[in-house]
Amino acid sequence: MPQRAPRNVLDRLRTPRRFPKFLRAAAICIVVGGLLSPISATAASGTATAADTTAANDYCGGQCSDILPPGENGNATLAQILLNQAFGTQPGHAEDQLGPYANLATGYSGLTDSKINTFFNDASFGVPSDQVASTEKPAGRSDVTIVRDKKAGVPHITGTTRYGTEFGAGYAAAEDRLWLMDVFRHVGRGQLTSFAGGAAANQGLEQQFWRNAPYNEADLQGQIDRAVAAAGDRGKQALDDVNAYLAGINAYIDASDSGRYFPGEYVLTGHKDAITNAGTIEHFKVTDLVALASVIGALFGSGGGGEVNNAVSLLAAQSKYGVAEGTKVWESFRERNDPEAVLTLHNGESFPYATKPDNPQGEALPDAGSVTQEPLVYDRTGSAATSSATRASKSAATTALSSARRGMSNALVVSGKYTASGHPVAVFGPQTGYFAPQLLMLQEIQGPGLSARGASFAGLSMYVELGRGQDYSWSATTSGQDIIDTYAVELCQDDYHYLYHGTCTAMDEIEQKNAWSPTVADGTAAGSYTMRVWRTKYGPVQYRATVGGKKVAYTTLRSSYLHEADSIIGFQMLNDPDYVKGPEDFQKAVQHINYTFNWFYADSRHIAYYNSGDNPVRASGVDAEFPTWAQAAYEWRGWDPATNTADYTPPSQHPNSIDQDYYISWNNKQAADYTAAPWGEGSVHRGNLLEDRVKKLVAAGGVTRSSLTKAMADAALADLRAEDVLPKLLKVVNSSTVTDSTAAAAVNTLQAWVSAGAKRTETSAGSKTYANADAIRILDAWWPLLVKAEFEPGLGSDLYAAFSADLPVDESPSAAHGPTGAHAGSSFQYGWWSYVDKDIRAVLGEQVQGPLARTYCGGGSLSACRDVLISSLKQAAGMTASQVYPGDDQCSAGDQWCADSIVQRTLGGIKHGRISWQNRPTFQQVVEYTSHR
Repeated sequence: MPQRAPRNVLDRLRTPRRFPKFLRAAAICIVVGGLLSPISATAASGTATAADTTAANDYCGGQCSDILPPGENGNATLAQILLNQAFGTQPGHAEDQLGPYANLATGYSGLTDSKINTFFNDASFGVPSDQVASTEKPAGRSDVTIVRDKKAGVPHITGTTRYGTEFGAGYAAAEDRLWLMDVFRHVGRGQLTSFAGGAAANQGLEQQFWRNAPYNEADLQGQIDRAVAAAGDRGKQALDDVNAYLAGINAYIDASDSGRYFPGEYVLTGHKDAITNAGTIEHFKVTDLVALASVIGALFGSGGGGEVNNAVSLLAAQSKYGVAEGTKVWESFRERNDPEAVLTLHNGESFPYATKPDNPQGEALPDAGSVTQEPLVYDRTGSAATSSATRASKSAATTALSSARRGMSNALVVSGKYTASGHPVAVFGPQTGYFAPQLLMLQEIQGPGLSARGASFAGLSMYVELGRGQDYSWSATTSGQDIIDTYAVELCQDDYHYLYHGTCTAMDEIEQKNAWSPTVADGTAAGSYTMRVWRTKYGPVQYRATVGGKKVAYTTLRSSYLHEADSIIGFQMLNDPDYVKGPEDFQKAVQHINYTFNWFYADSRHIAYYNSGDNPVRASGVDAEFPTWAQAAYEWRGWDPATNTADYTPPSQHPNSIDQDYYISWNNKQAADYTAAPWGEGSVHRGNLLEDRVKKLVAAGGVTRSSLTKAMADAALADLRAEDVLPKLLKVVNSSTVTDSTAAAAVNTLQAWVSAGAKRTETSAGSKTYANADAIRILDAWWPLLVKAEFEPGLGSDLYAAFSADLPVDESPSAAHGPTGAHAGSSFQYGWWSYVDKDIRAVLGEQVQGPLARTYCGGGSLSACRDVLISSLKQAAGMTASQVYPGDDQCSAGDQWCADSIVQRTLGGIKHGRISWQNRPTFQQVVEYTSHR
């Protein structure tokens, strides 16, 4: 029976896909009945005869490009959805960026600067007159115009007033992503099942986010009020911009409702009637945007957590080896500050943060075996009580409480000193997954105090969040430094009271009740449940345990908790051409972003980097890796529980740089002594795939946009295990002649793949068959087997399992068990490659900086290690493709290419085809500015 591939958090969203018979009948009825509504207000307005609107404030000289698959148009009427589901037809601009994006995988080897826009969009400001597809004056306003280009349908919003500009941005966002925006405001509020249906996947999705951000309406409004008040005039301007943006969204809702071209998902989920048009699409309000921001922040910008898991694995290590030796073993696997880790800032700078204290204070490690996870869901009825629902809840809780958060995104930025033109070159973007419609949307926005083009998360596009200004571009990668701490609150009176500064204090009970019934989109039977979170001044309760026999609740406190809206000021600054005029201004702007990101900048003269996030100043002696007693002595310095504000480390203590020779980032370690929350920042990291290629380019000099893009694209097809670890494994295996024929054949196959470049790439474009397919199959089968055979005998099964919970063993493209799930593109972020690398090098007698505390493969004996590797290799070589790739809801068993392939996971009613695997940003820019203001 095919295995159903586990998905990442967003992949779990349930959308229309279970009604083929209904689709065919309904499609015919709609066409025959004349109910084929206008495709959109834009299309209805006709093609413009406007003059050339290319902007004069563009200093990129035609050398800025971008791409965002599958397409700009993420809205579809009911008719379009039915036709797509029944016959595969696509709405205009729904997937026209998917082909060029996919084709880079087989087309990059011959890339030149002149061919870049074969695979990317021209990201110049404005639209040439012969490329204008349509214009409109949203809601008849005279102070804003939305022009859409022919190639990609991107909205170019130009306003003569600030209000009109932002109104246009809201209107365009709703035109392109209304359904998606509505989905995510309900996810943020913990109300997805009531809105979109009670499928187990939807249950898990809303539970995951509400567990960490259980806000009520007062909480959401309070965040707005505080953010505006704290930011002075810019805060007031931000609120004005948001209100104008909301007015634009709501104007589109009204227009599409009366014109009957609203997204068809509203009909399929029972919110609108296709015949009578009865039903309501709720207007958006300010607090909806805060709820939406909390989802995005939790997904991509909230580093930390995992302290309880860390404590459990530490106790397992100490149980195995004793306290002193167990702690040493644990620290070696944790790799807090590994000297062999690839760094973004590589000139020897040190930025100490969350380092191991010499004399830890206030640790509250649980008694062995006492930890239990805090329940979230109560009073299950109907389909909420099924086994699939409870499995979804378990998976959601595991994801929410792990430090192995979705990282993704990469950046390659080279100083002008090493480029052919003398101007910096950058290739960068966020790796946000693949969805239909995409979470991000493209736009250009030009108005008073606003001048930018790029990508923004749908529903938050009052400003461009990642993109370009008049003479500069910026992008981000997830950084993962620890801004979340776990506190042990001592219980008193009962399980729902705790000691706060010596006073027995009641926990706050926050509830969200959800109920659902079957719809055309989601036939899940009726059901209901209540989500209940107990909140303390130290954050929501996540676990319960005993510490030294005392009953405690473990809570998580995040510095961005109750501050989801604060980052708006930083994005406002990035869009303001009068604010950002150089790298120093850029760094000051992103200092206002409280989420954990690495930010990169390029203009015609400079490159720059800054790591953002509100890093709390911890009390002396507190170890951020483990739970801490909830006592005044161990609280964040300057912490005010009423507002969740504290003292934060100053900007100078955040990793930052201007004009380093080059920067790379693929969610790797930022700088020496700067500790990130996730495990795995050791000697082998996917950041090495970029570091090795960019360092070689810089050494040769003459870097161009195409050569840097080729470096990114080449790394995007590389198997990290095969490129950086497999040669050392084969060195052990070949330390003596391999006499077993099965093992010898496997070794030859693997060696040939390494010699060919260790890529996972098609034999030819569209073949859907890998070159070196047998080698890839063998390594995919071998890796988990060899890791277990190498480490479990020495660690013991309990400690091996505990470390595997801290850091997954593997994350190959087809590894459905990885943190990002299957068919998600992003790969090789989390895995035991560094452990294997260090251990094998130790067995070979090679120098290892920051070695593991013990040598594990074969107990340190080269011959015994070789026997372990050959035995597991023979087992792997004997596994069939169907065993290695068992199939899932997308692929048949044994289909290797399909198992790796990228799927645009449906968040609405439109489906797209699979594309070949690439490990690269979803939205991506290629930029080289020729001049500066």
